[in-house]
Amino acid sequence: MIARPQTPYSAVRRAVKQFSTDGLAWIAGLAAALWLRFDFGLPALRLGPLLAVALGAVTLHALVGHRLYLYRGRYAFGSFEEVRGVAFAASTTMLTLHVVILSVPIRPVPASTPLIGGTLALVLMLAARYTRRVQLERTLRHDIRGATPVVLFGAGNAASQLLRAMFRDTCGKYLPVGLLDDDPAKRHLRICDVPVLGGREQVGAVLTATGARTVIFAVPSGNARLIREVRQKTLAAGAAFKVLPSVAELLDHRIQVSDIRDAEVVDLLGRHQIETGVAEAATYVAGHRVLVTGAGGSIGSELCRQIHRYGPAELIMLDRDESALHAVQLAIHRRALLDTSDVVLADIRDAECVRRLFAQYRPDVVFHAAALKHLPLLEQYPGEAVKTNVWGTLTVLQTAAAHGVQRFVNISTDKAADPSSVLGYSKRITERLTAHVALASGLNYVSVRFGNVLGSRGSVLTTFAAQVAAGSSVTVTHPDATRYFMTVQEAVQLTIQAAAVGRPGEALVLDMGEPVRIADLAQHVASHIGHVAEIVYTGLRPGEKLHERLFGSEEFGERLRHPLISHVGVPALDPERVAELNPWADPDVVLAQLAALCEVGRKAPRTTVEPESEAVVTR
Repeated sequence: MIARPQTPYSAVRRAVKQFSTDGLAWIAGLAAALWLRFDFGLPALRLGPLLAVALGAVTLHALVGHRLYLYRGRYAFGSFEEVRGVAFAASTTMLTLHVVILSVPIRPVPASTPLIGGTLALVLMLAARYTRRVQLERTLRHDIRGATPVVLFGAGNAASQLLRAMFRDTCGKYLPVGLLDDDPAKRHLRICDVPVLGGREQVGAVLTATGARTVIFAVPSGNARLIREVRQKTLAAGAAFKVLPSVAELLDHRIQVSDIRDAEVVDLLGRHQIETGVAEAATYVAGHRVLVTGAGGSIGSELCRQIHRYGPAELIMLDRDESALHAVQLAIHRRALLDTSDVVLADIRDAECVRRLFAQYRPDVVFHAAALKHLPLLEQYPGEAVKTNVWGTLTVLQTAAAHGVQRFVNISTDKAADPSSVLGYSKRITERLTAHVALASGLNYVSVRFGNVLGSRGSVLTTFAAQVAAGSSVTVTHPDATRYFMTVQEAVQLTIQAAAVGRPGEALVLDMGEPVRIADLAQHVASHIGHVAEIVYTGLRPGEKLHERLFGSEEFGERLRHPLISHVGVPALDPERVAELNPWADPDVVLAQLAALCEVGRKAPRTTVEPESEAVVTR
């Protein structure tokens, strides 16, 4: 689609050119139809009636085109919308002329002339537009002499968008010379005249044949394993490797050349194939007031970005960190004056403030992401976990229920499954409190549980990268320690979908793929940065597990509505029990109190399978 800024004069000139082209197409089409009708001859006595019919066709086409804004700037030049408008105008004119000629006593031209002539005229109109579009696209193509020849891995919609963006890129950074795709059905495909030359096994041969020195991975939905394999083959061939961001990262815009970037460790370890449920998510977000607590954090800010895409009536972003609020507002609105009511500076520990905020904003949906999350710190200061993670969450839960909030999503963690740390205990308690409020109110309040998010603020990935870049040794707790990882974009995307399919009181557990050895992650970071780093094992810290689990030992997960989301029953916990906690007591005492609350009703009721569902049970 070609679109350029136009002055009033240029718009009029374009309209005149387009209408003139269409008028000439009608004259030529009708003349050709009559010429064919009379065996390649055109008697002189037929010229007058032909001109009269042609004049009528041009006039009628102009009237229909005017009604459709065909010549008044409604359609981008050469777009599918314009083609549809031209086809409708030509068809209407053709059929109208045919009916008129059939209805008059003396036919000025044979009855078949409007049908054949109109078809030929439409072909000429579309051909003229296609020719002009090709000319315009060629004028936008850059000087290829300084461009880097590249091969794209992937021949799908993303690659098609990227190719067109490359050919229109005025900087002329890349010149696509070939495509690679594993689908045998695409072996003879050409996109923008760039051919598919093979699959992943032909990476080296195609690079040699084309002279390209860079491979761009153009499959946003591709998983980490595929990226690693293609990258390995590319580097083995001595070429550079770049990627397009994942689908979750490309939610907000069409693919552009500027999206191409170097592969990151997140791409090599964290990408998963996510099946989207946009319709379900849009149903409960679009047009509703949505509150996100902890909006400035890694999870909260990504929640805000993705929720904003669904068009909520109002998105209220709450955090106690003013700098974090500034960053998230800038990311979403491209401006951050912090002078609008959508950013709220508040602390969920302040119960009175929380109640006033709910009374003022009256949200329909709440995503509760505010929490303290660093396990070692909370082991030292368990009272802080009580104040924020437990009491703060209870305040938000009860206030939401009191104001009739219809949907509440509590962001939990895999550490809540058979918890052994202050963080795990506090999060397990919030799951049980959420279940209690859901059962007491009948409202759709759920928890969503997932593991570590790659690239989040303070994550192990950023720690390793900083250590390697500084040239120091990389500290790993245990050589066999494993964790679940997912990118923050994918975790949030599934969280939004989970909230659409969850039932009151449940914990919804996201499928995060296979667990990754922390030592392997450290080695990936070091090799990716290109430094040799020594790994030092420091031993597991208090509260840490050797292997995290997504499900507790007595929990059963059933995938009822989504292939990557399991439903887990959660026993309710009476809020009066958490009121007995004493955050100012000795840390060991607080830890024991938290552990005791997790033991009460530990055995979770198995989620009942709906009769019409075929459930996949996971342990």
